[in-house]
Amino acid sequence: MAKFTLFGGTGPTNLDHSDAVVVIGLGRFGQALALELMETGAEVLGIDGDEDIVQSLNGQLTHVVQADATKEETLRQLAVPQFGRAVVGIGTDIEASLLTTSLLLRFSIAEIWAKAVSDAHGSILEQLGVHHVIYPEKDMGRRVAHLVRGRMQDYIEIGEDFALVKTTPNAELLGKALGDTQVRARHGVTVTAFRRPGQPWTYATAETVLHAGDTILVTGPIRNAEAFGQLS
Repeated sequence: MAKFTLFGGTGPTNLDHSDAVVVIGLGRFGQALALELMETGAEVLGIDGDEDIVQSLNGQLTHVVQADATKEETLRQLAVPQFGRAVVGIGTDIEASLLTTSLLLRFSIAEIWAKAVSDAHGSILEQLGVHHVIYPEKDMGRRVAHLVRGRMQDYIEIGEDFALVKTTPNAELLGKALGDTQVRARHGVTVTAFRRPGQPWTYATAETVLHAGDTILVTGPIRNAEAFGQLS
């Protein structure tokens, strides 16, 4: 008989599984993800083997369970096969990560995200058939590297060759309509939105005139977006 301790509600079988997510592994990454999902209105079943972690999240997630996620019987009793989306946030125990992920794949869960702590770990997850392999530390390191190099306030890679940059307008964009700056022809990027201090974000058009103190969103190929973000 599977053993687990359940906190919150009357059980995972009562979740709306069409909009619920199971998060397995509630370390820093898993906790942050699970809590953010709750903020966006999703129902979350959190699973971790550490009693202290589970108790600390009692009342913050829809359900939180102390259990061994490598046991098929345990996951079945927790109705995990009914979920359409699952995240494996286990990082310290690669064997547990792979065993848990294998079970989720066996359950035919449609969308599985799995955290990888190394390239080798990620390669094995991909070989298992996981389509969403994530490298939180590696991705954050690359993102911060881009921010350190220039004036960018934020940087997000979209796929392998495109980026979204949050920055401030350089001198050549100030005081004239965007359509007259020829920013796309000269720099290979597009200013898609802007925000003035104290105001909401607004779509940028060819008639938009930017001022000092504005913040802009720029999209384009990674090299172009990064180079533009370093201009003063």
